[in-house]
Amino acid sequence: MKTSVSTKVRASTELVRMDLALGAGFFFIAGEILAFGGLPPLNSVFFGFLTLFFISGSANISNDFFDREVDRVNLPSRPLPSGRISVRELCVLFLLFSAAGLVCSAFLGPLVFGLVFICWFVALLYNMKLKESGFFGNLVVAFCIAMTFILGGLAAGTVNGMILTFAALAFFFDLGLEIASDAMDVKGDAVRSSKSVANKKGRKYAIRVSGVMLSVFFLLTLVPYAMGWLGYGYLILIALADIWMVYCAINLMRSRTIKEGRKHIRRLYLTWGLFVIVFTLARLFVNSV
Repeated sequence: MKTSVSTKVRASTELVRMDLALGAGFFFIAGEILAFGGLPPLNSVFFGFLTLFFISGSANISNDFFDREVDRVNLPSRPLPSGRISVRELCVLFLLFSAAGLVCSAFLGPLVFGLVFICWFVALLYNMKLKESGFFGNLVVAFCIAMTFILGGLAAGTVNGMILTFAALAFFFDLGLEIASDAMDVKGDAVRSSKSVANKKGRKYAIRVSGVMLSVFFLLTLVPYAMGWLGYGYLILIALADIWMVYCAINLMRSRTIKEGRKHIRRLYLTWGLFVIVFTLARLFVNSV
């Protein structure tokens, strides 16, 4: 049965995970703005966004390739197990996104290019093998997410305390949710003998570890204000975001079903991403934040 072009396009956007790829691109810009103290040169913004969009997209695409057997159990509606896209088409898309991301990073200087290449390689290695290593694999993913802010700072010419704090926030936030996500995928992870925290210690234990990481994240959100880097505007924004995210995190800890847990994980991701967008734009246009 022949698949229509529109179905292929929709399947491709699912592989890329547009929300994550767009978020990675914006986090790069956020890093540039935090380092630059204003709007960086437009060419840096343009190539920086495209670099992380394509590199993140390539990582997400390769993830579906190496997860195809697991997805047959956990997520049979994904593009590969559902047959909406072929392995060959996925590989072509991966190569195109990888090449585009690396080419764009070359316009940001040799240091950024080199680090982007390392992040691309680490992400590919994670999808190939490190994902099975459990907690270490979670650390690798969190590291790559944290690097989005640092790469933005390097492209803008500096890595200051603010950049490092936001990188740490991204690290612990993603680490907590990676562990929680593994707890939702225990059945499928058994297919590849994953050494995830949930597989080794049980779902409840993994959820508690996730809660610890998220608690560190919430404490770190106060650092920019406590250090005097940001004022009351930031404090109000992060307080509003934290209240909602704490509520979602508590519901995640109490979730009784996989579907319910995934819903709260997604809400946390969306809230953190929205906060970074709102804060960065406010930082750009309102000096008091």
